[in-house]
Amino acid sequence: MFKTAGKMTVSRAASLRMCGDYYYEYTECDSRGSRWRVAIPHEPGACTGLPEPVRGTECTFSCKAGEFLEMSAQECTQCAAGSYSLGSGIRFDQWDAMPAGFSSLATLLENGPHGEDRLTCNSSSWVPQGNYLESNRDECTVSLIYAVHLKKQGSVSFEYQYPDNNLLFEFFIQNDQCQEMDQSADTKWLKLTNHGEWATHTVNLKSGTNILYWRTGGVLMGSKVVKPVLLKNVQIEGVAYTSECFPCKSGSFSRVPGSSTCEPCPRDTYSNHGASSCTPCNSTEGSGACKKRPPCSKKDYFQIHTACDHEGKTQVIYKWIEPKICLEGVTGAETLPPGGEREPCPPCNPGFYNNDTAICSPCPPGTYSDGMKPCQQCPAGTEPTLGYEYKWWNILPSNMKTSCFNVGNSKCDSMNGWEVAGDHIQSGAGSSDNDYLILNIHVPGFKLPTSVSSHSATEFGRITFEFETSCVADCELYFMMDVNRKSTMVVESWGRTKTRQTYTHIMTKNASVSYTWAFQRTNQPSDTRQYVNDVARIYSISVSNAVDGVSSGCRVCALSTQPSSSTCVPCPPGHYIDALTSQCSECPRNTYLVPHAAPSADACKPCGPGSRSDKDHSLCYSDCHFTHTDGNATLTFDFSLLGSVGTLMNGPSFTSKGTKYFHQFNISLCGGQLAVCTDNVTDLSVSDAQREKGEGPSAVKTFICQSTIIPASGRGFHTALSSQSINLADTFLGATVDDNLDGIRVTPEMFLLSVFWLLRSLEVTSSCQSGRSAVVTLRCNPEKSTKGDLSVPSQCPAGTCNGCTFNFLWESSGACPTCTERDYHQIEGVCKGGHQDLLYVWTEPKLCMGGVALPEKKTLPCEGMEFWVRLGAGVGAFTAVLLVSLTCYFWKKNKRLEYKYSRLVMSANKECEMPVADSCAVMEGENEGDMEDEVVYTKPSLLGKLKAIASKVGVHSINVLLKEENLTVL
Repeated sequence: MFKTAGKMTVSRAASLRMCGDYYYEYTECDSRGSRWRVAIPHEPGACTGLPEPVRGTECTFSCKAGEFLEMSAQECTQCAAGSYSLGSGIRFDQWDAMPAGFSSLATLLENGPHGEDRLTCNSSSWVPQGNYLESNRDECTVSLIYAVHLKKQGSVSFEYQYPDNNLLFEFFIQNDQCQEMDQSADTKWLKLTNHGEWATHTVNLKSGTNILYWRTGGVLMGSKVVKPVLLKNVQIEGVAYTSECFPCKSGSFSRVPGSSTCEPCPRDTYSNHGASSCTPCNSTEGSGACKKRPPCSKKDYFQIHTACDHEGKTQVIYKWIEPKICLEGVTGAETLPPGGEREPCPPCNPGFYNNDTAICSPCPPGTYSDGMKPCQQCPAGTEPTLGYEYKWWNILPSNMKTSCFNVGNSKCDSMNGWEVAGDHIQSGAGSSDNDYLILNIHVPGFKLPTSVSSHSATEFGRITFEFETSCVADCELYFMMDVNRKSTMVVESWGRTKTRQTYTHIMTKNASVSYTWAFQRTNQPSDTRQYVNDVARIYSISVSNAVDGVSSGCRVCALSTQPSSSTCVPCPPGHYIDALTSQCSECPRNTYLVPHAAPSADACKPCGPGSRSDKDHSLCYSDCHFTHTDGNATLTFDFSLLGSVGTLMNGPSFTSKGTKYFHQFNISLCGGQLAVCTDNVTDLSVSDAQREKGEGPSAVKTFICQSTIIPASGRGFHTALSSQSINLADTFLGATVDDNLDGIRVTPEMFLLSVFWLLRSLEVTSSCQSGRSAVVTLRCNPEKSTKGDLSVPSQCPAGTCNGCTFNFLWESSGACPTCTERDYHQIEGVCKGGHQDLLYVWTEPKLCMGGVALPEKKTLPCEGMEFWVRLGAGVGAFTAVLLVSLTCYFWKKNKRLEYKYSRLVMSANKECEMPVADSCAVMEGENEGDMEDEVVYTKPSLLGKLKAIASKVGVHSINVLLKEENLTVL
């Protein structure tokens, strides 16, 4: 049995193939700090003929920089010429292809709102571009991943460009259990960089397995072209050894063995991959190939104005663009044009003077100049203005700098950044079309004029510049600012050709700030100057209230109340300067003080309807109370029940790639608390408490603001993202029931019969030249809660149909008018036991809140129903007896008349003789009873009785008839 097994083993070993190429690796270190060297075949599968495992070097063993561990001998060996080594580190600086160990993984996005498939992210990845890696430009979340095993604590460092906050960029580390390492927000979320500038980021690593993630993802792209994140020079320290040296990249070399770095090839030389020397060639510095230099053309030089000489003259001269890549003296080559005629220098800029020299000098403190006259003192009752006002460009001002940044890290001469040109400054040529041409001005702080220095200022200064662009490519001009050197943010940008126009930005905090203009001819990778004629021109730049500024004029100030005093004093908040007395006067009630207004009572502007000013007269706001009179009826509203700030999360919406996002609107209804919108994409290190207070560098604090919210789910990020915070309204115009106020119209079909809150933002944007406006419609709805619900018009689901006018509907029972006596009525109860209840109920539907309360139930004495029934029965019985008595009386009277009439008729029938009747009445002495006994007559019928009673014939009428008949008989 054992013999059979041995034969099978020998037979199986004989059938295995011989191992070909193989390499050595160390096993994991054991508890004693030792390890084994084993051979691993390059081709997977079982094979034979591999060297036996041998004991390896100690785990703490490492090689010096410039050396590598030769695994066969297990000894440190110097790197050959043309290569380099970091010893215990590795570096990745060549990106012609994705280096081994790196991978790019795109995160699939969720489906659309109805489950339909969206565009996939299969084509989204990090792309090698030779000298750097370029991230995706779309909304997909793409991760660049690299895993490294460290034998000791180390670090990772890399250089990056992150110019566009429309992309998210984070760097984090996981261990081999896919658990994220503890990192602060400062090391995880990378800060924005100036356009074209490379920043370095370093993070410490722990020993063991470290999985590095560089993750990017678009926020909301729309139609905007997004700047990608660029990554290069990734260096990791802490590996125990490197088993091979890294060849020098093209354009660099290492001439001696044991090099730890490679040097760039000098100008007019080039080198290929892994070179130990550079080859002569007419090329630029650091060239990786020998490119034939073309003949010089007009695109290879530029013009500048020389500085003013001692005679006050200047001239135009021409210079070659550096680095010079063209050849002179060959067929078809252009030569530098000769310099122009010497011309008088332009005047000095305001605040400077020329003291018969070639240099413009700033006026001494306390004096001013318009640039053409000598400096002079301000008259009494005035003070110098501070700031900069540059409108002549003979030389670059001392507080401004120009530079040029090349995306591919090629050399870019700073002289090619921006060039002065007399009445304007313009973008230079750069070294290639996708260079960033940078112009920068630094303001260390702001100083308000003396008369307003004590105000609770909402404006500390402003920068205004006039510019134009002329392009045939997809050029773009960026205006950016960096407050307190924390993070650069893009304030505004303009693409392609723009006519000459003016832009103003207001500084709302007193801080050190750097303003930057960056011009790029094209966003596409380029190493040529094809669009050198695409240019941006800036004609003037002015900065007000700069603390280190000069004075170009004087402004009126308030004087001390002491007699014969000419000292300027600060005015209290909400006070203007009376032009007649030069004293501080408080603005009238419910007016606000207009900044930069001329000293007069007209500087105080009245607040709009339904609004009031704050105690400093700096702004107008609503105190949540509104009164409207219509005829004899007065409606009073108290909107404080709605709360000071309302929030509307509108959506969700989906982009073409499937990204879910919401628009969040924060609305400050009353002036006690302003709405705050934050941007945590560019600065996640700001705490939540700071964001709520609006203390972040990207926070917007105003009446109405908007943020774009991307939920954490579906994007791979660990927190919801808030970005693109904008100010929709910072001025309260008033509350009204009319459909028009200060040029803002309310669309009738949107919201009917409500109170309108009208607001405006004076910030001018490229799409809203008159600023933005907003209408908040407050509608009474008793079925809603007091807090109510916010919504937007159905035809404008984003809150706006044109991007400039926003409409909101706030339905709430708290928006109903306060209750008055007109809103309830009285109900009388049934009288029981001599008492009656009076009740008060609201008139339905109830369209009021608060105000007067319903009166309490009242009980009043009353006469019961039984009394009136008894009284009615008694009166009825008396009336019936009276009628019966009267009927009997008249019936007897009628019978007497019938009797007498019968006697007359009987007397007339006796022999035609008729006794003379003295009277038809009863004779004196006659007995009525006797007469009745003697008369015989026929009983009248019932109908006759009724007719007799109803005939209404009087006694006197019958007497007359009887007398007439007696006369006839006689």
